[in-house]
Parts: sequence; structure tokens; C-alpha cells
Amino acid sequence: MKKINDFAWYLSIFLSKYLAGQKNLSTNTIASYRDTFKLFLVFLNDAKKLKPQNITLNLIKRQTITEFLEWIEKKRNCCLSTRNQRLCAIHAFFRYVQKESPDSLFEIQKILTIPPKKKPKPLVSYLTDDELKILFKQPNTDSRHERRDLVMLVLMYDTAARVSELIDLKVGNIRLSSPAVITLYGKGGKARHVPIIGKTKDLLEAYLEEHRKYNWGTSYQDLPVFFNQQHKKLSRWGVCHILNKYVKMAKANTNFSVNFSVTPHVMRHSKAMALLKAGINLIYIRDFLGHCNVVTTEIYARADTEMKRKAIESAYVDLSPKDMLKWEENEDLMCWLQNLCR
Repeated sequence: MKKINDFAWYLSIFLSKYLAGQKNLSTNTIASYRDTFKLFLVFLNDAKKLKPQNITLNLIKRQTITEFLEWIEKKRNCCLSTRNQRLCAIHAFFRYVQKESPDSLFEIQKILTIPPKKKPKPLVSYLTDDELKILFKQPNTDSRHERRDLVMLVLMYDTAARVSELIDLKVGNIRLSSPAVITLYGKGGKARHVPIIGKTKDLLEAYLEEHRKYNWGTSYQDLPVFFNQQHKKLSRWGVCHILNKYVKMAKANTNFSVNFSVTPHVMRHSKAMALLKAGINLIYIRDFLGHCNVVTTEIYARADTEMKRKAIESAYVDLSPKDMLKWEENEDLMCWLQNLCR
């Protein structure tokens, strides 16, 4: 039997069962979808005077969604990326509903035709090798907490880990015996194995040896690799706070000329650019980063202007005339034009 408040019923099933059970989406993605509908309920309450308990599917029209998207942009001052992300969540919900409620198909189809707004593609921000060296010199290794910070920064860069992958990393996900490998769990729970070599392996090995000394009261293999003062895994905010701390310190060095915000994802970009400059095939970089499609990885190939310049120079063939006539030297302009390409 159809529920009186069908919107609430479909939304609860969509968020609690469909996304996790059938689509196997990550917790972070589900949380993003949830936040979209929290905002949507706020909009309906404030702009349409509709209480959550009174919302039904037949009250939601294409115009309602377009007004919501405008509200996100103008009232909340959100960027186009956020606006498009909210629209993506709404589309996903109504694609689910149209299968469950065919009687609403016509209006749902109109909602699904709302296009995302085009936005300029941003340049990929990344740190150079010299800037990374300066950054990694900032932690004071005499301090236990700053030793942890150094290992975290180096591992964040060397594995190109997303911040969610880094904070969820457990001791049991690390194998230090040859060949040393870290297992990272990315979007949708997909696992990828990332090799660790050189000083990164040595730093991590020493850190884990110190890590083992604490009396945790639980299985060592299940412990978070990076933890706070309460011995709980670091949060996203905690990782960003630590990174920003050392970026501010690095800016005291005039050679650290960074004019953009350095986030954990910038460290990921930096590793991808380093691999590309080393001549690594895009397919291998795609697998290293855990991208589903190489098209996503191609943004790095478009980002490096120095690589473009070298590629153009290597393909350049001089086809222009050796001696270009100057029209000023010939009073007869027509004669100059006739002789120009002879």
C-alpha cells in the first residue's frame, strides 16, 4: 500500500538501503547525498513553507528543483561544483523513484532533464620536488607527535592516498616484508595495493615500531596507523590542520612560493605529476591513483605546461621562409604581396 508521505518513505529507503546495499557507495558519498536532502528540506521549509512531514512526491516539480539550485547559488553562495553535486544527488534519487513509482514518471523525467551548469576547468595545483623537500623538513623529529606528522605527510604524498584512505589506514593494511605494500580502500570500498620503497619504508617501519609500544588494549592489526591524543584515528579536519601547520612554517622559506591552498588532495596531485614527469604511462598512473577511467587521469597530462612545451619543441619543423621580406622596403605593396611566398 502506498504511504501517505511517499517522499519520506522513498528517501529513507534510498539513503539507508539502496545506496549502500545495491549501489555499494561509500559512507562519504552517502553522507553527501544525505546533506543534499537536508538542504532541500530547509529550502522547502523556508521558501515554500512546506514542513518535512507534509512533503509528497506530487508537490515536487521541475520548477521546485531549479529554484532549489538557484537558492543554493544565490542564498548560500555555493560554487558551481557544489550546485552540480547537489543536482547529481537529486538525479540519483529520482532515477531510483521512477522505478518504484511509475505513476510519477512524467514529472520525474522533466526533473532528470535539468542539466548541470558548465564551469571552467580549474588548473591542477601541485607542489614541485623542491617545495616538497622544504615541506618535509618542517616537522621536528625530536617530538613524538611531529615524527608521526612527518610519516603521515611522506606517506600521503608517496602513496597518493585520499584523505579518507589515509585516516582509515590500519596497521593490518601494511606489509613491510619485501616487497613492501600498503593496501588502501578507496571509493566504494575498492582496494588498491601501493608499493612503498626507500626512505618511506624506513620511516614507516620505525614509526610502527614505536607505535607498537603503546598498550592499546585491542588487536594491534586493527589499530589506526595515525591517531590523535585520545588514541582515536585522525579526522579529516585533523589531517588538514596538521598539513596547514607545516605549510605555514614552510612559507617562511622564500623558495616555497605557493600561492594556492595546500590540501591533502594537492599532495595527491603532486605525486601524480611526479609520476607523469618521470615518463610513467597514464594507464599505470590511473591504477596507482585508483581512478576508474583514464579520462580522469588525463587532467595531469593537460596540467604540465613544461611537458607541453618540450613536446611541441621536439615535434617542431621549421617550414617558414628563411628570409622574410619586409613590406616597408618595397613601396609597391602589391609587388610585395606577390613576392611574399615565392
